[in-house]
Amino acid sequence: MSKSDFWDDSSKAQKIAKKASGIKDKINNFDNLKENLEELEVLIELAREEDEDSLVPEVKEGIKALEEAVEKLELKVLLKGEYDKNNALLSINPGAGGTESQDWAEMLLRMYKRWAEQNDYEVETLEFIVGEEAGIKSVTLQINGPYAYGYLKSEKGVHRLVRISPFDSSGRRHTSFASVDVMPDIEEDMDIDIDKNDLKIETYRASGAGGQHVNTTDSAVRITHLPTSIVVQCQTQRSQHKNRQRAMRILKAKLFDYMKEKQAEKLSEIRGEKKEIGWGSQIRSYIFHPYQLIKDHRTNLEVTKTQAVMDGHLDPLIEEYLKEEQK
Repeated sequence: MSKSDFWDDSSKAQKIAKKASGIKDKINNFDNLKENLEELEVLIELAREEDEDSLVPEVKEGIKALEEAVEKLELKVLLKGEYDKNNALLSINPGAGGTESQDWAEMLLRMYKRWAEQNDYEVETLEFIVGEEAGIKSVTLQINGPYAYGYLKSEKGVHRLVRISPFDSSGRRHTSFASVDVMPDIEEDMDIDIDKNDLKIETYRASGAGGQHVNTTDSAVRITHLPTSIVVQCQTQRSQHKNRQRAMRILKAKLFDYMKEKQAEKLSEIRGEKKEIGWGSQIRSYIFHPYQLIKDHRTNLEVTKTQAVMDGHLDPLIEEYLKEEQK
């Protein structure tokens, strides 16, 4: 980076600078932990020498803070995937069931937004379609920050809710499903070949909840990739050109994900494995009635503090998934 011609190729230079920054962050995190440990050891030694009981609460607090910091670093070390450090594109779509599932999709949207806020990630809404009576028909978020995809990839799959429905006057128990899709935000120059002849591009008038933010021009963009039938759309920008750029970026990410899945399917066929795909193969169940429990079916982790999870405290579920993935 100190070479005089380093910035001659700005695209290459930016990639190297980004990589260098990531390495520096890792080293700084480790150095900070080491420094905190040394300070704590000095404090413990001082308490022993002076026989000073008043320092015990401070030592205990320091140990707890250090343990938490080490756990966070251990979790980050598990993120070794090529695109784990990237921003994330997260989409939520309700399953069959109309208002029930659409309301559940909105509850999940709130949960992920809360998680992002708690972890200092920036959330940008790329597409939002409101439900007729309640909830949402679909939403796509871009979650920006280091390792957003690495953490959120654990959320990809079908999420199942069991509760007493607020929309059922008889107070019956209902089961709802929503699908969460998570993809890395792929760099613009990612080598994914998209033939323009394979694209069907449509423009339409964007709309928001309650008639708010309704554009008077056809600035929203919908792109269909004909060979795979993948559909993406973006309506958040007032400029049709910007929405088209964003939609193409989402399409690139979806195609990348699609190719990965196809490759995995081929490997499964070679190994003779069969994997169910559908609403029955939920990754996680959220049970609010007759008891309170959230169970991740991949790791068998059970959490009884359901409200904490719905308020964005997903870290135990994410951590357990990442640990399981390394086995």
